[in-house]
Amino acid sequence: MPTIIRKALPTITEARREIYHALSWHVRASVWGPPIDIYETEENFIVRIEIAGMRDEDFEIAVENNLLMISGNRPDFNERRAYHQMEIRFGKFEVAVEIPVPVEIERAAAEYKDGFLMIQLPKANPKTIKVE
Repeated sequence: MPTIIRKALPTITEARREIYHALSWHVRASVWGPPIDIYETEENFIVRIEIAGMRDEDFEIAVENNLLMISGNRPDFNERRAYHQMEIRFGKFEVAVEIPVPVEIERAAAEYKDGFLMIQLPKANPKTIKVE
């Protein structure tokens, strides 16, 4: 009997994994995340998001504890179409980024230009970092 359980266990585990993957895809299909770059310079912690087709007022940016949260809604055209290929995401998006260094939120700046949202968070205690 234990042999049967051991042989069945990977099958059950795989089935659960497939179900979870299918459910999480369906649940999260309406919320997506654009590509982001996260880096730091000597003076700033920077988050850059590639998200064309938006306006400044379409973004919501908040900081809570050490978490930077960016969300918005990229509109789609309201016309009927028959897609041959569809890779450009639209609708509600959310991004959460952990801020690993102390920053001065009151001096933070965000700029949306040429399809990129750039958020600069000045470091509270700038230190020289080794940039290669």
